Amino acid sequence: MANSLINRITNANIYLNGVNLLGRAEEVELPQPKSKEVELKALGLWGSADLPAGMEKLEAKIKWSSLFDEVLQTAFLPMAYASIMVRADMMQFSPGGLSAEVPVVALMMARFKETPSFKVVKHENSESMSSLAVIYYKLTIAGIDEVEIDVFANVYKVGGVDQLAQFRANIGA
Repeated sequence: MANSLINRITNANIYLNGVNLLGRAEEVELPQPKSKEVELKALGLWGSADLPAGMEKLEAKIKWSSLFDEVLQTAFLPMAYASIMVRADMMQFSPGGLSAEVPVVALMMARFKETPSFKVVKHENSESMSSLAVIYYKLTIAGIDEVEIDVFANVYKVGGVDQLAQFRANIGA
């Protein structure tokens, strides 16, 4: 039997500027870093290729279970960035059952792109959605920094290794 490990995350908590929002969000979609590509088309080459040229903008989404003062008072400030932390419990299963539980922490500095709105449907929860523009993102699993991105400081670290150190040195930053 292969020594496989299955990771499961089925619950989390959100903190907005340090305020615990336990039970107030239904769903969170963390940023998905994506390479910005530029097509190389040059004379003398048989084909073309996409080459990395930076990173696409980072975005996140939160689905709220209702409207909340703490969220609205931050969302109504269109030029202010907020600290958003998502903390989850990742259960790790092996063929013998649950083998460990480790913390997953996502930290973002983000700006609300629009204020949460809602619709009312009889006998249903009035959910609302927030889209966030993210300028800083750090994902830590079991105490290990998986990725850290700081758009304004030209920081992009994977597994703690600075991927832009040479770039910053070359541009004199």
